[in-house]
Amino acid sequence: MTTSTAPTSLITQLSDKIEYAETGILSKVLLKTSSCQYTLFCLAAGTDIAEHTSTRDAVVQVIEGQGTLTLDGQEISLHPGVFVFMPANAPHALTAPANLAFLLTLSDSV
Repeated sequence: MTTSTAPTSLITQLSDKIEYAETGILSKVLLKTSSCQYTLFCLAAGTDIAEHTSTRDAVVQVIEGQGTLTLDGQEISLHPGVFVFMPANAPHALTAPANLAFLLTLSDSV
């Protein structure tokens, strides 16, 4: 996988980049600029991410699979097509009972 740090054009088929480890998380930074980072996350079935925060705004775009995102205490069902915006410093956690792949975009807060 090629990671670009320059704001050049990038065209990729996300479904071709999806792969799962037997357990845990496999992440791939697709593109990083001075203001944004685009990372493909692939969580194996049974993976949990404990509650945490980020200093950057974040967007989750689900590509395949299913899971549950807890954002500010609210449970959000994750399945293909779901788009979630998370403001900086919002507490969130994730549970993936099945394989789950999503694009995470981190951006500078406005």
